Amino acid sequence: MIPGMTNRRRFSDLSEQEIVALAISSEEDDARIYRTYAERLRADFPATAAVFDGMAEEEDEHHQRLIDLHKARFGDVIPLIRREHVSGFYARRPIWLVENLGIERMRDEAARMEHDAHAFYVRAAAQTTDADTRRLLTELAAAEASHEHSANTLTEEHLTDDAKTDEDRAAKRQFVLTWVQPGLAGLMDGSVSTLAPIFATAFATGDTWTTFLVGLAASVGAGISMGFTEAASDDGTLSGRGSPVKRGFASGIMTTIGGLGHALPYLIPDFWTATIIAIIVVFVELWAIAWIQNKFMETPFMRAAFQVVLGGALVFAAGVLIGAG
Repeated sequence: MIPGMTNRRRFSDLSEQEIVALAISSEEDDARIYRTYAERLRADFPATAAVFDGMAEEEDEHHQRLIDLHKARFGDVIPLIRREHVSGFYARRPIWLVENLGIERMRDEAARMEHDAHAFYVRAAAQTTDADTRRLLTELAAAEASHEHSANTLTEEHLTDDAKTDEDRAAKRQFVLTWVQPGLAGLMDGSVSTLAPIFATAFATGDTWTTFLVGLAASVGAGISMGFTEAASDDGTLSGRGSPVKRGFASGIMTTIGGLGHALPYLIPDFWTATIIAIIVVFVELWAIAWIQNKFMETPFMRAAFQVVLGGALVFAAGVLIGAG
């Protein structure tokens, strides 16, 4: 194959039959995507699942209408042509990338799907010269516009304000359980537990490079330990805390970040400059933890600040005293 060339067809080169066949396969794919979304959301977000069920039924209706039109105009044999066969044609994102990103991401993706499908039919109608085919594609464009209106009607029917509020609350709770809670635990562990070894090494040796290496080892080691512990402690089936892999990554990465925050300043050769900057970073980290607790865990800010800052101060003091002694 010549570099830069592909085996995809240009949209402008498609015959009228191929355009209809492309529409048939696209409608079938979209119906399957909506049903997958519905199944993924049914347990926790039944109202939104009902919306996607309704949209899938609309796609089935359009799919059957396209097949009937193809039989009447071109016969029973439908050419196999899909979106990926056409150069520059809109593509659907892999469903496994979307379904793990939450309910709002699925809603946004559905809106984009409807927009793309409508644009396809408008473009197809605009490039067609045959009167019958133009009429067919114009009807399909109108059908997609109607589908978009139907989606809004379905949303109003199933996704009432109360239902959406309940689902948004459930989505926020799931986000907190899967990402925020383990990430916050990791950040606290990384920020606080590494204080003692880092500052003990700093004041015992006065060597910034040695202190950095100790801090790097402590941070990475704590991150690996926290990540595996979080992932292995609960598979999320009964607790509803979500994927253990996601929680493990959140906990492990944030633990490492928490420790590296006050280890990195010791890349500065001057001891006191590095130490002062590290202390400032510790102060910022502890207050950031208190803010996260207040925002996502609904812990009163002053209580969170008192607990975190006091605990951090005690560990910091222990490290300095041990190192200086």
